[in-house]
Amino acid sequence: MAPDPAPDSAPDSDRDATENNGSAGMTFRPEFFKGLGLAAAVIILDQISKWWILSFVMQPPRVIPLTPFFNLVLGWNRGISFGFLDSGGWLSAWFLPLAAVAISAVLTVWLYRVRRLRAAVGLGLIIGGAMGNLIDRLQFGAVADFLDFYAWGTHWPAFNLADSAITVGAAVLILDSLFEKEKKS
Repeated sequence: MAPDPAPDSAPDSDRDATENNGSAGMTFRPEFFKGLGLAAAVIILDQISKWWILSFVMQPPRVIPLTPFFNLVLGWNRGISFGFLDSGGWLSAWFLPLAAVAISAVLTVWLYRVRRLRAAVGLGLIIGGAMGNLIDRLQFGAVADFLDFYAWGTHWPAFNLADSAITVGAAVLILDSLFEKEKKS
């Protein structure tokens, strides 16, 4: 019978997941599943909201004022955030979808390695938002945007739930990074 391992040889949760199980094993932390679950929720909510807007609310497409600072509208974005690179052609047909898949894959690997719930939340929001917009791009060739906020006659570019998730997720990652630096100082 083998002796009990010494206390310093016990698995360390701060080490890389493969270090504890050898190169053949993978350990999935709870943060990974929470992040993926949040990504799935964002995708589902984003697609339901777009389906509702496209199938019911915007029949026919029009501006629907809801408050003195918010309208529902229908816009199609062939570029990236806020209409940047909205040129159509090969960029929106091939490059942007492939870039979304590649970036989401890298973010999913990052999510696998994350040990903090706050970072997992940020990554899950970004992955879900990117995949929600990717579905639009593959289905329609553009992303459906319908939330129109404005003040004093100046309108922010229309956006959707997926765009909101990406923005909030990026903010959460920045906050997580700042809080982690404070702990290490």
